[in-house]
Amino acid sequence: MDFNVKKLASDAGMFFTRAVQFTEEKLGQAEKTELDPHLENLIMKADGTKNWTEKILRQTEVLLQPNPSARIEEFIYDKLDKKIPSRTTNAELLGQYMLDAATEFGPETPYGSTLITVGEYQKRLGGAEREFLQTSAGSFLSPLRNFLEGDWRTISKEKRLLENRRLDLDICKARLKKAKQAEAKAAAAPDFQETRPRNYVLSASASALLSEEVDKAEHELRVAQTEFDRQAEVTRLLLEGISSTHLNHLRCLQDFAEAQATYYAQCHHYMQDLQRELHRSANAAGAPHTLATGCPAPISSAFPSGPSSPGATIPSSSNQRAGSLAIEQMQLPATGARKAKVLYDYDAHDASELSLLADELITVYTVPGMDPDWLIGERGNEKGKVPVTYLELLS
Repeated sequence: MDFNVKKLASDAGMFFTRAVQFTEEKLGQAEKTELDPHLENLIMKADGTKNWTEKILRQTEVLLQPNPSARIEEFIYDKLDKKIPSRTTNAELLGQYMLDAATEFGPETPYGSTLITVGEYQKRLGGAEREFLQTSAGSFLSPLRNFLEGDWRTISKEKRLLENRRLDLDICKARLKKAKQAEAKAAAAPDFQETRPRNYVLSASASALLSEEVDKAEHELRVAQTEFDRQAEVTRLLLEGISSTHLNHLRCLQDFAEAQATYYAQCHHYMQDLQRELHRSANAAGAPHTLATGCPAPISSAFPSGPSSPGATIPSSSNQRAGSLAIEQMQLPATGARKAKVLYDYDAHDASELSLLADELITVYTVPGMDPDWLIGERGNEKGKVPVTYLELLS
């Protein structure tokens, strides 16, 4: 083992000298070299970026995975550079329990068939949630984590080195100041009391030593100033890269918001389909929902394409009248007609709706008294209701 005692002693001495200088600066007993205002602003901006990135990262992890034990497990797998095992979501687990219960109660019974229907949609919701978690982890969490564990560590290292160079510079300034003061004091008060030649020789020798000490301190100061300036430039270049980091995080944030929008739109679509399935099953069985005691009636506004009264059995003639009424509403004066881009495929559930294909452009507008979650869409000669969540309105 190569153990350099001299280097260790030198490093320990330098550490102690810096500690003394730092303490005296804090106590106001020593002068401190101030950094360039531009560099100070860059350091403050970088520190703020680091602090808020840590907070956003931690809270996003809590949002995506509320279970602390699961987060710890994922952290360990990440540190070991191992693939995180696929974990069943709560919705998927609930859906599987419902399917298992339906098997025991009998899939042909009303309760069993409804358990199957709801369980399948719960599993779809769970699958959408897992896809959202994977997308968010890759497009949002990983870039933030890479910044904290990569770029920021490099910046922190250079900042610490700059602080050490500043302390060394101030130490050299203090040392030169003391040497000049000692030289000036010796020159201002010569010892004329001593008449023996030997004392004149000693006085001249002391003056020469003081002069050498001043020269040495000036040389060390020049070296320290050069090293400080060089390190300040290196640190400045790294800190100016924080603006690029903000642009990268902006793109990641947009991807995260888009993933959220896609996930919630899928959930909304699945719940609409589930509501229609439940209405269809209830109408086929001739049993209104209100007979199920203890279960609140679903809110019709959340599922605008469903019947206005979930508890009532609607005959086919009523459906025809509702369809004709919807068509008549489309003939009302349109307001705010504009273009829209379709985000996802959508299959019409009745004659009043318009099927959509992802990425196509359609014209949309609203009519008085229409549900705000829906618009009237036109594509050529085709016209019908379309859900707002499946559209991106263009200017």
